[in-house]
Amino acid sequence: MSVEMAEMQKKNSIPPIQFGEEVTGAETLLRCLLLEQVEYIFGYPGGAVLPIYDSLYGSYFKHILTRHEQGAIHAADGYARATGKPGVCIATSGPGATNLVTGIATAQMDSVPLVCITGNVAQSLIGTDAFQEANITGITVPITKHSYFVRDVRDLPRIVKEAFHIATTGRPGPVLIDIPKDVANAIAPFSYPETVNIRGYRAEVVPSDEDVQNFVAAVQSAKRPVIMAGGGIIAASADQELLAFAEKARIPVINTFMGLGGFPGVHELSLGMPGMHGNFTANQALLNADCVIGLGVRFDDRITMGRTKEFAPNARIVHVDIDPAELGKNVSTAVTVTGDVKNTLEKAIPHVTACDSEAWIKQLKDWQQKQPYKYKKDGDTIKPQAVIELLYRSTDGEAIVTTDVGQHQMWTAQYYKFKNARSFISSGGLGTMGFGFPAAIGAQIAHPERTTIAVVGDGGFQMTNQELAIVSQYNIPVKVAIVNNQCLGMVRQWQELFYDNRYSQIDLTCSPDFVKLAEAYGVKGLRATTPEEAEAAWAEALAHDGPVVVDFRVAQEENVYPMVAAGNTLDQMELGDD
Repeated sequence: MSVEMAEMQKKNSIPPIQFGEEVTGAETLLRCLLLEQVEYIFGYPGGAVLPIYDSLYGSYFKHILTRHEQGAIHAADGYARATGKPGVCIATSGPGATNLVTGIATAQMDSVPLVCITGNVAQSLIGTDAFQEANITGITVPITKHSYFVRDVRDLPRIVKEAFHIATTGRPGPVLIDIPKDVANAIAPFSYPETVNIRGYRAEVVPSDEDVQNFVAAVQSAKRPVIMAGGGIIAASADQELLAFAEKARIPVINTFMGLGGFPGVHELSLGMPGMHGNFTANQALLNADCVIGLGVRFDDRITMGRTKEFAPNARIVHVDIDPAELGKNVSTAVTVTGDVKNTLEKAIPHVTACDSEAWIKQLKDWQQKQPYKYKKDGDTIKPQAVIELLYRSTDGEAIVTTDVGQHQMWTAQYYKFKNARSFISSGGLGTMGFGFPAAIGAQIAHPERTTIAVVGDGGFQMTNQELAIVSQYNIPVKVAIVNNQCLGMVRQWQELFYDNRYSQIDLTCSPDFVKLAEAYGVKGLRATTPEEAEAAWAEALAHDGPVVVDFRVAQEENVYPMVAAGNTLDQMELGDD
């Protein structure tokens, strides 16, 4: 063992590890995880991973036993998004492994670093349709950054080292390690490589000086510039560099859905979210800008609406991304920079000066004042938008907020002004229902000192609400805010607007009593049916030092506005009711 590894063990207070000692593959795995500074593992045991769980017995790790493998991977995902560290989960072979698939695809779409460890049947049984056999590496090839099938226990240390390196470098993503049971039981002397050398894998992309110069020149010449900051700002931990760059160059900032929190939502230069359910000003900024500066964005169809030729029609598009495959993929670009966005901004800041943009900024502020987010208030009924405003007001924008997918997700993005990076956690690319609650568990474990809120719908919550057992067992103080409209809200909205009010299979009125459900798990449950009850229930929830479920009974017919219908362009916004 090198001096560096010895110091790392000492610094992180991990148990001493004897190199060269004969140990099983299962013990090898755990020692490798220790050296990767893994503290939490989310998982669910089964036959093919029993050797690993036997080695976990009495170990250093904090293992969180979820009640479903989907809960495990979403919790690991939430942990990763809240910290920037790789999340780790374990599942057994066959159905255990396949239950991870949705979570793996979720992480892949949103560029989240995960290391997913699955067991498999012994190699002698591979291909025989053995009990609980599944080709999980083959199944997940399209939805992982890389995957490994371990054939020899002596390869396991190198594979683990490579897996963490691949998951966390370059554009982050999930990596899967599938370990047959015979490999987990095999014995070999323990070793762990200090370096990684993967042929053909180029992780650190440093932007060239010439590209940075072109980037600065394009920005400086603009009079109506706008920055569109995406999830790459969060992944690169470039929020402070973005703030410094925007303030020095006097450029307004749009945050994509995945980029929310990457620029303070209360800042004078903040324009909020663009796209299908974005605000009027953000979309007008894209329509009227002469330069759109995309930082770590995909220019996906929820922003361009799939009408890429009409997107930002008056603008030169400048695109910075660590993944060269994204450059020019969806929109035509005038200037591109292949590189880490944090490093790019660091290089650009000394050379940039204030743009001639004050008239442009004034125009944008006028639009913000004239066309803010708005909804009709009702004194007797809880409006869902008012619930999000309550959450924001009570936490001053400082909470970690996770969501499921649907109307409540969009209202959260609209009405909660996120001040900090890694404070908004939601499934953006895949749109995974059931994600919000277990993701909040992972985020709360990562940051026990912070208020963590899971904003969920009554539909999505029922997909993973069995994880109430975890928050009860470990007293994880997640606050669950159910925006309960007793239907599949976003589906209902589309059926109303585009299918002549033919409401097909969206009725959730027979859902359980969520207060009783919470209490059955030993969790505090509260219900609110009026605005006054909402204020009181939420205050009680925040004052409670453990987990709480608050069932907000909201107006069923409320729609998310503004809205740009699929196939339309950003100038065809439906603003909704005053």
